[in-house]
Amino acid sequence: MDLSYLQENYTLILSTFAIILVLYYLSFLYKTTTTPPEVSGAWPIIGHFKFFSGPDLPHVTLSSMADRYGPIFMIRLGIRKVLVVSNWEIAKEIFTTHDVIVSDRPNYVAAKILGFDGANLSFSPYGPYWRGLRKIISQELLSVSRLEKLKVVRVVELESAIKNIHDLWREKRDAQGKVLVEMKKWFGDLTMNTMLKVVVGKRYTRGVDSEDEEEMMSCRGVIREWFQYLGQFLVADALPFLDWLDLGGYKKTMERVARELDSIFGKWLEEHRRKRSSGNATEVKDFIDVMMEVVEDDNTAGYNADTIIKTTCETLIAGGSDTTTIMLTWTLSLLLNNRHALRKAQEELDTQVGKDRPVNESDIKNMVYLQAIVKETLRLYPAGFLGGPRAFTKDCTVAGYHVPKGTWLLTNMWKLHRDPKVWSDPCEFRPERFLTPDQKAFDVKWTEFEFLPFGAGRRCCPGIAFAYQMLHMVLATLLQNFEMSTQSGAPVDMSALPGMTNDKAFPLDVLVSPR
Repeated sequence: MDLSYLQENYTLILSTFAIILVLYYLSFLYKTTTTPPEVSGAWPIIGHFKFFSGPDLPHVTLSSMADRYGPIFMIRLGIRKVLVVSNWEIAKEIFTTHDVIVSDRPNYVAAKILGFDGANLSFSPYGPYWRGLRKIISQELLSVSRLEKLKVVRVVELESAIKNIHDLWREKRDAQGKVLVEMKKWFGDLTMNTMLKVVVGKRYTRGVDSEDEEEMMSCRGVIREWFQYLGQFLVADALPFLDWLDLGGYKKTMERVARELDSIFGKWLEEHRRKRSSGNATEVKDFIDVMMEVVEDDNTAGYNADTIIKTTCETLIAGGSDTTTIMLTWTLSLLLNNRHALRKAQEELDTQVGKDRPVNESDIKNMVYLQAIVKETLRLYPAGFLGGPRAFTKDCTVAGYHVPKGTWLLTNMWKLHRDPKVWSDPCEFRPERFLTPDQKAFDVKWTEFEFLPFGAGRRCCPGIAFAYQMLHMVLATLLQNFEMSTQSGAPVDMSALPGMTNDKAFPLDVLVSPR
């Protein structure tokens, strides 16, 4: 072999090779440091604030942006950079490869005030304090064995709520044998009483004691406000130097909501302490009893014991009652707008359970269409259309784009769940899609990321199993007991409210009669 050519052109070959290496490195560096596309039209200083001043809710505005800029893009809200994602593959990368990096919550005004400066589990930083509280909740309230022990509470409260409708029907039915029931309120009373009994050992009796019912309404009202204002992004979040102005008076309102919540839960904590000191504590411990035993140190992560107990119980009652009420409301609304699905669910109940005995939790595994209805509702109307906001604690690369530390993350569940590449006719309510072989795998513990109604990663909702038990049992019992329709057969308005969770905007008035 003649090597003379190589010897004569050694310097040229070496130089060429070096240039190729440099160009390759620069191209790789450019590729990995390219920032996500930013939505055009940002104003100086305030960024994209103006885009969210219209009539559309944020998830709709961000969905329109995704149609133009793709499934990953950046917006600016004052000094804040917000990464918006609406693609399951990108979500999978974030919540697996980078899950630790995105397990923090943004430190915005609402989270600071309503999250009690990080004491609240939902908004505490990712670390030992958060992991400790999460472990207590998982073991003492939401474990399989604990949920089984609490089954009697769910059964008793559901029986009582169903009886209330029967009583109302006997007293106020019209000439057609129907009575009008505001179902959003009915769902709210049921889920609130269930969570109150489990967490603080008490319940409210509707229609018996006006003061009792007034306290129930007050508690539900302040919790709904809590969720509404948690989703409020203030001018001060984008431009911190304007914090002192409290434009719109939002901070003042949030502080009032926080005080009212603290007062309600402080009262319940003192009631438990008095019973304990007098020796009248109940044999069956509720969750606040457990917390009083476990949390005794008055300087855990800088918070006193009372603050930790109250905020943890707030999180459980608020999360368990508000989100379950919202999901039940959307489910019934969709069934009333799709009467064929409602009839099919009742036919399945008649076949699998019959009319001679009440449905029970062991029946649910055989009711595949009912399960499909719940999944399809969670796909179209998850409790929070934008999920819980996250914050990047380190620089990282997502989908080939460089994302700097401090960037906030929003996952547009509304858009992700309507991806036509994953779901055929994505905007239609079709429970049957979950009966096909490729979709049956979606269950309580998802390993895929096309379907994320409870979030993903370390900070996903810890109450998935509880939510499913409530959704299936309440819906099955309601459909077994009653025929339901709307006034004049009118379609249900599906408008939603803004907030951290997205409730139905208007009451759900339903004509009810026993089956």
